[in-house]
Amino acid sequence: MSNGVDKSYQELLKRVLSEGKLRGDRTGTGTISIFSHTLEMDMTDGFPLLTTKKMFTNGVIHELLWFLNGDTNIQYLVQNGVNIWTPDAYRGYVHYFDGALENGVTMLNNEFKSNNPHEAIKLTKEQFSENIKTDNVFAKKWGELGPVYGKQWVGWGSYEDRDDYVQNGSVTSPNIIKVKRTWSGINQIEQVIDKLKNKPEDRRIMVSAWNVAEIDKMALPPCHWAFELYTEELTHDERFEIYKDANVGGRVLQDHITAINFKQFHFDEANIPSRRLSLKWHQRSVDTFLGLPFNIASYALLLHMFAQQTNMVVGTLVGDLTNVHIYKNHIEQCEEQISREPMELAKLELNKVDGIFSYTFDDIKIMDYKSHPPIKGEISV
Repeated sequence: MSNGVDKSYQELLKRVLSEGKLRGDRTGTGTISIFSHTLEMDMTDGFPLLTTKKMFTNGVIHELLWFLNGDTNIQYLVQNGVNIWTPDAYRGYVHYFDGALENGVTMLNNEFKSNNPHEAIKLTKEQFSENIKTDNVFAKKWGELGPVYGKQWVGWGSYEDRDDYVQNGSVTSPNIIKVKRTWSGINQIEQVIDKLKNKPEDRRIMVSAWNVAEIDKMALPPCHWAFELYTEELTHDERFEIYKDANVGGRVLQDHITAINFKQFHFDEANIPSRRLSLKWHQRSVDTFLGLPFNIASYALLLHMFAQQTNMVVGTLVGDLTNVHIYKNHIEQCEEQISREPMELAKLELNKVDGIFSYTFDDIKIMDYKSHPPIKGEISV
């Protein structure tokens, strides 16, 4: 089976390198950038985990589970060997530490100590990560990223212990009192599942992480800021092929059975999917070498989860990409990846669980993954 995913990705790398313009950026590293690009992948070709460099599959899986759990603290990730968000948390720690020194206040690890700058110890990123992993108090203080993806996906607008003023008493004798309220917010993922099951042709099956009211509270505004889903009915022949592949009785059916003499209710009784599900994600800023391969695999996994939970088959995965860039210190790595010959794509196996929030790491298996060696590159933060 041909691997169009790696080939499309390599073509994108070539395009950015040949057409991209030099631009400055927030990190100070510098980039080569193009305005926009669209990637389209047929999910029936295999799971789109790039083969032209070895991918960090554990990181893909754990980060998506972290999003779905609504978590915004990096401790879970770090405890599972995933440090992709650690530089963002560490940046906040360093900024606070340096600011405290400038104000004549110093701290040892996470504790204020004295006004003597010689007693201050700034943790290295490695020490910081270890403290996040093992010290719950430290992690609570320094591992929090603010209302990033997970908060927006499953708890948009949520709050804890907010002061509200309510009327207490009769209409004629109102008494306004102050109370503390907590709200779990809007669970956009639950809304998606509900619409896919009950209104599969709705044009509003989408999730946004771009909460304008909370952007300034995030360690990093969302790069992949929204995604949407689209369903279409399967033909009789497509359902029949699924029936033959998935059902013991179907395997012994003769090819001469046609739509005319094969009744539709057989499909429904056998719980054969009737719809195909596709997903498009929108990304405002694309780190093409390090980030994009991760995004492709993550949204592919999420698409499979949605499809399994709603009894659909996977269709097309589309990336709507804007400000597509290669960092200047990744150019040689990109050229190396372009030179490599793609291998056959891996396959995904998902254990069936009770709901989309019930998946664990052990429920997700990447099968038959073969790849070229990894290619390292520095993260710009």
